Amino acid sequence: MARTVWDSSVGKKTVMAVSGLIMLLYLVAHMIGNLKIYFGAEEFNRYGHWLRTVGEPFMHYEWTLWLIRVVLVVAVVAHAVSAYQLSRRDIKARPDKYVHKKPRASYATRTMRWGGVILGLFIVWHVLDLTTGTVHPGGFQEGRPYQNVLDTFSTWYGNVIYIVAMLALGLHIRHGFWSAAQTLGAGSRTRDRALKTVANILALLLTAGFIAVPVGVMTGVVS
Repeated sequence: MARTVWDSSVGKKTVMAVSGLIMLLYLVAHMIGNLKIYFGAEEFNRYGHWLRTVGEPFMHYEWTLWLIRVVLVVAVVAHAVSAYQLSRRDIKARPDKYVHKKPRASYATRTMRWGGVILGLFIVWHVLDLTTGTVHPGGFQEGRPYQNVLDTFSTWYGNVIYIVAMLALGLHIRHGFWSAAQTLGAGSRTRDRALKTVANILALLLTAGFIAVPVGVMTGVVS
């Protein structure tokens, strides 16, 4: 049954919707945590330590964090694979261009695919920068996320990469949230306007919240 559902377009769209909502919940929590940087190094570093001790003593050190990471990896892979396969299926179904041009889609709709690629590359860079420290500038310091964030956003390329990715994220959420609602049956004529409003607000708040961190470093408010 699972294979039958996965092979259908509806099944793939459902996987995309559910995995997207899982990532959205994580992004909201992640943004709130990031904004703790405005309360100083001690507060932010304590928050970073807390993430590794959530659930103790029932959960061992970092077990909860790794559980979250595994769920996120599964969600990201499922989302990306579903999107790719649906895209290929759509191209095969309509190999020739339309005789008449389709109505002009929104900017977010037309950039969903490229936005997804940008976000995928950003995730890899972000992990290598602030989780493993592989490409981190200035010397990665384990257990000192405040200083690590300052190091990243003290470079021009760190700011450019992050801000471009967050703008792509905002567009992705703006269209993706509404699409997920439609796929899961939450949409209707009476609710469409409200859902689009919620999508716009979520996209705006998350984009502004994430970008507030590099802006804070660049302006010296966070130092």
